[in-house]
Amino acid sequence: MTFTVGVIGAGRIGQLHVENLSTLPFIKVKSVADIKVDHLVEWADKYQIEELTTDYKILLQDSELQAIFICTPTTTHANLIKEVAYVGKDIFCEKPISFSVEETTEALEVVQKAGVNLQVGFNRRYDPNFRKLREVVEDGSIGSPHILKITSRDPAPPSIGYILNSGGLFMDMMIHDFDMARFIVGAEVKTVSAVGGVLVEPKIGEVGDIDTAIVTLTFENGAMGVIDNSRQAVYGYDQRVEIFGDKGMAHAENNRFTTVELSTADTVIKDKPLYFFLERYKEAYIEEVKEFVNVCVKGEEVTCSGYDGLQAERLARAAKESLLKGQPVHLDTQTIH
Repeated sequence: MTFTVGVIGAGRIGQLHVENLSTLPFIKVKSVADIKVDHLVEWADKYQIEELTTDYKILLQDSELQAIFICTPTTTHANLIKEVAYVGKDIFCEKPISFSVEETTEALEVVQKAGVNLQVGFNRRYDPNFRKLREVVEDGSIGSPHILKITSRDPAPPSIGYILNSGGLFMDMMIHDFDMARFIVGAEVKTVSAVGGVLVEPKIGEVGDIDTAIVTLTFENGAMGVIDNSRQAVYGYDQRVEIFGDKGMAHAENNRFTTVELSTADTVIKDKPLYFFLERYKEAYIEEVKEFVNVCVKGEEVTCSGYDGLQAERLARAAKESLLKGQPVHLDTQTIH
C-alpha cells in the first residue's frame, strides 16, 4: 500500500519534510505547491515529485492525495487547515497554527467536524533525549515533578525581515518550549509570568520585539517551571532541559559533534553544541513524519494534536501579555480537545 501526500509550501522546512518522507517506505510525495516553483524543478526531479505547481488548490482537488503537509507562512495556516479539512484529507501543519487563538480555535472546530487527523509540527517532542525525560516522569522515576528548567538559545539572531513576520519571540521561538513544558510535566499551565529585553540586537527592539526573555510557569499539579530564551548564544545552539521531582532529577544536555572530552593539566576541552536546529533535531524531524504516517495509516493516536498547538499559542499570548503588563497572567481551562 502506498500512502500519497502533497506539500503546500516548499521553503526550507517544506523541502526538509519532502526529503525525510522520501526515505520512508510506501510513501509517495506526489505534488508540491509554492508561490514560486521555477527554482525547484531540479529538486523536484530528484525526489520524483510528479507535480510542481503554483496553485495549491490543485492539491486539494486531487483524490489520490491522502494527506497534506502545510509548510507555508503562519498567517496562511488556519485557512489552509480549514480548506484541507473540508475536502477530507489528513493534515500535518507546521507551528504555530496561527497568531490568533480565536483563528486557531475556529480551525480546530472545522477539523473536528470533518473527522480528519491533524498533527502540529512541534518536532522537539520526537527528540529521543526529550522523549526519555517524558518517560521518566510518566514511569515515576523522579516521583512527582517539582521544578522544570528549559534553556533554549539560538546561535545567532535571524534577519529583521524574519522578525517582522515571526509573531515575536514568544510565538516564534519560545512556543517550542511552552509545548515542551506541557509535554514533559504532563500537566496544564495555570499561571505565566514573563520578563524580557533587548540585549542582543537593538534593531529587534526597534521593530517592537525582544531578543532575551525569562518566563516562569506554575502548573495545575503544583509543579513550577522556568524557561530562558536568547536569540544569540555565541557557542552554538543551546538546548537543555532538567526535570526535578521528589524522588530524583533527570536532565538532557546539548548534543555535540562528538562526546569526546579532552582533559589535560591546563584545560578540559569538548566540542561545542551543534550549531543549527536542522542539525540538532535531524532525527526528531524524521520521527515526527513517521508518526504522522502511522496516525493516518494505522490509526495511532496523535502525539502532538491541534489542542497541543492551541495550548502553546495560549501560553505564548499570555507571556506577551505578562511582559506588557508587568504582572502574572492566569489562564482559564480550554475546552477544545
